[in-house]
Amino acid sequence: MAQSVGGEPGRYPETMKVQWIIGGAFSLLVGLAMTRIYVGSAQDLTANRRPINANIYVAFASTAPTPTSTATPAASDPTVWSLLWSDEFDGPVNSAIDSTRWTAEVGGNGWGNQELEYYTNRIDNAYQSNGSLIINAIKETFTGSDNVTRNYTSARLITKNKFTVKYGRVEARLKIPFGQGLWPAFWMLGDNIDSVGWPGCGEVDIMENIGREPSIIHGTLHGPGYSGGNGLSSSYSLTNSTAFANDYHVFAVEWEPGVVRFYCDGILYKTRTPADLPVGTPWVFDHPFFLILNVAAGGTWPGSPDATTVFPQTMSVDYVRVYQRTTPSTTPVIITEAGSNRAMAVDSTTFTYQPFHFANSNNLSTDQRTRLLLLVANIDLLPGDDSSIVTAQGEDPQGNTFLLPVEAVVKVPSFNWLTQVIVRLPDQAANLNQVTVRVSCRGQTSNPAIVQIVP
Repeated sequence: MAQSVGGEPGRYPETMKVQWIIGGAFSLLVGLAMTRIYVGSAQDLTANRRPINANIYVAFASTAPTPTSTATPAASDPTVWSLLWSDEFDGPVNSAIDSTRWTAEVGGNGWGNQELEYYTNRIDNAYQSNGSLIINAIKETFTGSDNVTRNYTSARLITKNKFTVKYGRVEARLKIPFGQGLWPAFWMLGDNIDSVGWPGCGEVDIMENIGREPSIIHGTLHGPGYSGGNGLSSSYSLTNSTAFANDYHVFAVEWEPGVVRFYCDGILYKTRTPADLPVGTPWVFDHPFFLILNVAAGGTWPGSPDATTVFPQTMSVDYVRVYQRTTPSTTPVIITEAGSNRAMAVDSTTFTYQPFHFANSNNLSTDQRTRLLLLVANIDLLPGDDSSIVTAQGEDPQGNTFLLPVEAVVKVPSFNWLTQVIVRLPDQAANLNQVTVRVSCRGQTSNPAIVQIVP
């Protein structure tokens, strides 16, 4: 939530054009596998408020998804992200916020944005209820201890001096308020703000919404030379003019050295790197940040509430979770089914799921050998790279190893942290009922994953 924001960032997410067969393969792979990845139905997952499968995160969606309210899908093995910190807001009904995690900032000075609310530390404006945090924006005349009087009150909660994170996946599942002049946000500021000031400390806006744009959220980076209305901003829109306030949504960033990726409901809609910065400006996202949740009323960007704005308005926060990698980001990870080490894979030609036939007359190749499409995380493709950067090895139940020829290495559309690796089953697999597969890239070898074979 940038200070002195002026102007409106771009409105639409970037799009990707890909070969239809690649998109189709991944879409079908995910469709076939959903019952294996997810625990229970989609409704069950949406209601599930606990990290699934030992807090290990891997997100899946089709290449042309329809945004819906979803929980975070997960894979149990291998470990990609593990839970570092969270608040599930499970306190008693109408209880105060957890003061070991959050501080309620107080004041009505406009917060650098000409905001109209007074942030209080009252339970009226922030409390826990039925497993959620409620931030309550109220229309009322309020005078604070600093003798500032405002016509709206709300809450602004920070983890400063209580929790900071340097790199990781930071996400919240929340339902935003609705109405002209409202400005809900989930964001982060650098913990060195007191010494270097803003924007030198850096700011990551994981989610911002302004009331006049009910179907659009914004994700933005701010730093020296790219702050306020000139921040590096992108946006994500729901289809059919659906309002974000109608349901819960999961907003997240994955932040690693030299990259910040913005997600809504598991869909990657923007990736930012130092290459995006204005010439001569610094990348200031290499130190710890603290978290912030707030609902502003009025301000330079959203404008003031008007006669159409209904109060009170609430932002309901189901959870806030912070994950960190437990597998180094350079180590390939073959994605496996939840609760097992069986690879998430399909026949890359027929799109059938395992067990696989060693050969299949329906395959288009002249040798009719099965080609497996594996999903692998943490393979970075650089300009000029081809399939030779990845090797694959199979192992039979007796421990004998053999090469699996790699025929294609392609990024998954809209999920650039996932790579499709297509391997051919060699002669050594002809009479086996299962093969343990590993892939290697740039000297790093993945976890083992099993594929089942039938004659």
